[in-house]
Amino acid sequence: MSTQKSVAIQMDPVESIDINGDSSFVLGLEAEKRGYQLYHYQPRDLNFRDGKVWAHARPMSLRRVKGDHFTLGESRILDLADVDVVLMRQDPPFDMGYITATHILEHIHPRTLVVNDPAHVRNAPEKLLVTQFPQFMPPTLITSSKADVEAFREEFKDIIVKPLFGNGGAGVFRLQEGDENLASLLEMFAIGFPREPFMVQKYLPAVRQGDKRVILIDGEAVGAINRVPAKGESRSNMHVGGRPVKDVMTARDLEICEAIGPMLKERGLIFVGIDVIGGYLTEINVTSPTGLQEVNRFDETCLEARIWDAIERRL
Repeated sequence: MSTQKSVAIQMDPVESIDINGDSSFVLGLEAEKRGYQLYHYQPRDLNFRDGKVWAHARPMSLRRVKGDHFTLGESRILDLADVDVVLMRQDPPFDMGYITATHILEHIHPRTLVVNDPAHVRNAPEKLLVTQFPQFMPPTLITSSKADVEAFREEFKDIIVKPLFGNGGAGVFRLQEGDENLASLLEMFAIGFPREPFMVQKYLPAVRQGDKRVILIDGEAVGAINRVPAKGESRSNMHVGGRPVKDVMTARDLEICEAIGPMLKERGLIFVGIDVIGGYLTEINVTSPTGLQEVNRFDETCLEARIWDAIERRL
């Protein structure tokens, strides 16, 4: 029986990733460099039967060659209790499929180390975990009530409305005073996100100067980039045209990280990315954070190596 260490990466299709921006890609490259056998599977390939957790997984190798960045072997049934690490790296939305995967992976963790800890991923949706730190948040309302949203806009004049469990800037709307689209927008939310409340926040004009992504590893702040929205956009997510630029961590950023860091480390949330706009904490991303490659390029560092150091301290 082989004694080679192994890591299974639960992620989206590997053929579709951007090798110059994808964080899962460099985490996989670093694992290979350390001698791990990589396996790839998608969340739909995950199974539970008779107390065992297994996946239809394929051996994988990676290389930084555009258009030829991976090789996948034949699919096999992989008992996830037999691998050393599972990286839970599929993109949200944080829906029942995502939640089910965390329940299944709990059966093998921590004997097989799942990163991030699946129970705490489930209990920490990005837009809800942040509410544990109201002292750092902009004025925020979570509601299903049209009347309460109208009252919030009456108070703050310029607001952002977004789904609680979305990602990548999808479904994020800015509504200024007098905008007549509020009722239609809330009707659309009721259709697209039935039975889910939504989040409303005071619009922060500082977003025009960027939405800072700060990376934390094992609760420690290790680097940051600024994401500047495209012209005419209020969203800075790179999925919708946000441009990454070099940035540094301010005293306010470090104050936020020092407050939330111990909680992240205690919960096994090894790789986390927080979003800070104008000194306000807006999200704590624990499901599938991004930003490693951008910070690496600007700071001439290798954050994936530091993540793997943190992982291996737990093995």
